[in-house]
Amino acid sequence: MDPFHPNAFMREAAQLAHDNVLTGRGGPFGAVIVRDGEIVGRGTNLVTSTNDPTAHAEVTAIRDACRRQRTFALPGCEIYTSCEPCPMCLAAIYWARLDKIFYANSRIDAARIGFDDDRIYREMGLAHEHRTTPIHPLTSPEATASFDLWLAKTDKVPY
Repeated sequence: MDPFHPNAFMREAAQLAHDNVLTGRGGPFGAVIVRDGEIVGRGTNLVTSTNDPTAHAEVTAIRDACRRQRTFALPGCEIYTSCEPCPMCLAAIYWARLDKIFYANSRIDAARIGFDDDRIYREMGLAHEHRTTPIHPLTSPEATASFDLWLAKTDKVPY
């Protein structure tokens, strides 16, 4: 693979997606995480083979890269993914502090083949009471106590 060439990394992500369809392990999605021109993490969609709705390609690539790099944050890295990240994956990318996102197929392309991520993007803009799954705040002294405990903790690892 030609290092530092974005198209080579996207081809790798696309090949992972293609192979994933052929093996039947999950949907047509693949992702690679790159640091300094080297792939440090790979992932494919494993939702159906692991019965894990969070096992999207971007998330499994982040998990692989974090395990290999022995860290929970990936600044200095980029992700190449075969499809525009869904809202969950986009949030995971932000939490992992990746520097850049490159994607091939759009969320409109994904909707065309039955993956309606765009619906979730639209839901995110609605007020809680107007979403198809309404969200209701429910205060809890126990939950507040854990936040207070975290705030007072002197040896916490911030993230």
